[in-house]
Parts: sequence; C-alpha cells; structure tokens
Amino acid sequence: MYFDITVLASLISIQCVMTGLFFWLLYRRERARDKREEARKESIHFLIRVICAIDAMGEETAKAVQRMDKECNGDMTRALEYARKVKQKHREFLQKHGIDNLH
Repeated sequence: MYFDITVLASLISIQCVMTGLFFWLLYRRERARDKREEARKESIHFLIRVICAIDAMGEETAKAVQRMDKECNGDMTRALEYARKVKQKHREFLQKHGIDNLH
C-alpha cells in the first residue's frame, strides 16, 4: 500500500495529538491530586490547632476550679497532670515526625 506524504503527515499528527491529550489528562489528574493533598494537610493543621485550643481551655478551667475550691478532690489534680503529660507527648510526636511526614 502506497502512502503519499500528506497521508503520512496526517497519521503522525493524529498520533501526536492523542499522545499530547493523554499527557495533558494525566497532568490534570496529578494536579487535582496535589490540591487534595494540600487541603488534607491544611485540615490536619487546623485540627491540631483546635486540639491545642481545647486543651488550653480545659487546663485553664481546671486551674480556675482549683483556685475557687481549695479543697478540690484529687481527681482534678490527676486530670490536670494527665492532660499535661498527653500534651507533652503530642508535642514530642509532632516534633519527631513533623506534620508533613504524616502521610
């Protein structure tokens, strides 16, 4: 079968267009995945901030209750000490692993 130069050029250009389309779709998909990953990391940052804020609020509430009621039972003191230990372990974990390396 004999192809002239225009038919050959058309076949080659169709192949190039199809390859370009494939790589463009692949790039677009990868970019969407990167955006989702960034959103997930940002969400984790916000969750950690919320956890720290709740922890600080609970700690200050426990201290205020202890100041108001000097005869607090040992439960409040133990709970406050437990919260401090957990907070310290959480900070150590974040420093050791880093938030970006969690995924």
